[in-house]
Amino acid sequence: MKPREILITNDDGIDARGIHFLAGMMRHYGNVTIVAPKVPQSAKSAALTLHTPMYLEKAGESEGYRMFTLTGTPVDCVKMGMRLFLEEGRTPDLLMSGINHGTNASVATIYSGTLGATAEGCIYGVPSIGFSIDTHDPEADFSVVARFGPGILDEALEKGLPKGTYLNINFPNIAPAEVQGIRVTRMGRGRWVREYDPETDSEGRDCYVMRGIFENLEDSYKVPAPGEGITGDHVALKANYIAITPVRLDSTDYEAADEIVRSWKL
Repeated sequence: MKPREILITNDDGIDARGIHFLAGMMRHYGNVTIVAPKVPQSAKSAALTLHTPMYLEKAGESEGYRMFTLTGTPVDCVKMGMRLFLEEGRTPDLLMSGINHGTNASVATIYSGTLGATAEGCIYGVPSIGFSIDTHDPEADFSVVARFGPGILDEALEKGLPKGTYLNINFPNIAPAEVQGIRVTRMGRGRWVREYDPETDSEGRDCYVMRGIFENLEDSYKVPAPGEGITGDHVALKANYIAITPVRLDSTDYEAADEIVRSWKL
């Protein structure tokens, strides 16, 4: 049986600790190809690089492992990774994105370059999973991912993912023993407000820096028991659960479409 071919990328860039931790974990599942942004590309969502040349560099290689950097976005990296595989007459069996330094729960799903990459993998028909941890610490402790990540991956690989769906998996930044469990969640209801703080730059000019305050729009922070409902991913994270959110590429609101057809005078 041939080993799996696994494509890995991120949005924190090639120097981030998370991507190398993830690559080490994934080497137990097959051959690893990393194509990562040369510099951080956070919050790029599904952005592409147009009209600007990109540069691909090999940054390392050993048996069953190769690493490249690209001067582009996470989605550019997925497209370049697919090009590498297609030139070899094959496609990857799995795409992994992360481990992102920082949560990708709630509305961050829309902005995330980590998840833009998983969506792109999904477009190519490759099973795609994004891992994030709820800390921006560059020296983050990934022991919670090491403890629970393989079990989640084993289930995903054995059972498979629905076509057109990727997994957004967020880990709380706690010791493994403190994890309350794993919950299947939905995209949490929330938004960032007052996002640009006024400052003065080094030359004395007025400017703005993005920070913002997260506004929770959920009714409560209570996590329902299994089988008693589904909660927002950020709610589960706050309660020390690992949150698994299946995300569909097709974001059509079919109920709204039916209502428009039924009631609008078009």
